[in-house]
Amino acid sequence: MERPAWAPQGIDISVPSVSRIYDYYLGGSHNFEVDREAARKAMEFMPGLPKIMQANRAFMRRAVNYAVSEGVTQFLDIGSGIPTFGNVHEVALGASAESRIVYVDHDPVAVAHSRAVLDGNEQATVVSADLRKPRQILDSPEVTGLLDLERPVALLLVAVLHFVEDEDDPQAAVAELRDALAPGSLVVVTHASYEGVPVSEEQAGGAVGVYRNIRNPLIMRSREEIARFFEGYEMVEPGLVPMPHWRPEPPAEEEDPYAFSGFAGVGRKA
Repeated sequence: MERPAWAPQGIDISVPSVSRIYDYYLGGSHNFEVDREAARKAMEFMPGLPKIMQANRAFMRRAVNYAVSEGVTQFLDIGSGIPTFGNVHEVALGASAESRIVYVDHDPVAVAHSRAVLDGNEQATVVSADLRKPRQILDSPEVTGLLDLERPVALLLVAVLHFVEDEDDPQAAVAELRDALAPGSLVVVTHASYEGVPVSEEQAGGAVGVYRNIRNPLIMRSREEIARFFEGYEMVEPGLVPMPHWRPEPPAEEEDPYAFSGFAGVGRKA
């Protein structure tokens, strides 16, 4: 298998990666045949998967603009993936020249590509770290150097918590991050769920099985379970809702039924 020039040395390009599969769904070019194969297999069960990813990105952009409108210009994006067009730093810096952005991912391709994209940008950087180890993120020189944790931060957990299994206690990790943030900080979450998916749970389970087979289990949680990640935050209107329902920007186009899969919400720390 040819190793493209952008692929960092030492990564196994025969194993699919969640962030590269996501990149493929969004029409990006930083993915390998093994990723495309896994993506196509999952789409046999849920052909609308790319629509779910697009709804995720559209929500993320609205949430970033909302944060800036509330005076929050510091962003900590955990599980940031491969920066495709319209990423957090582009939206945030487009909304406010004051914005500071730290991306966090544990996929070497996502980190290497983010470094290349952000080269020379003094207001955005990337850390190689894992959501399950919050201290590793909070104590990193990138976070301490670029963000002021005494001031409000928007913590982005977009399409990442559903890759953390219950035994790894995502709840504790989210609480530890929350406790490190200043009052007025925001948490921005999207999470996969069987609720809202326009196919049977059994059929959707086939797509979930593909992720399990590539050793990146996709944990489908109920709305009630997802709501627990907002403990210690006050929900911002309209609460925890399907992605297209969170402060839609007019005109509200006819959304694909798949866009309503899973939930999105923003919370504010009192």
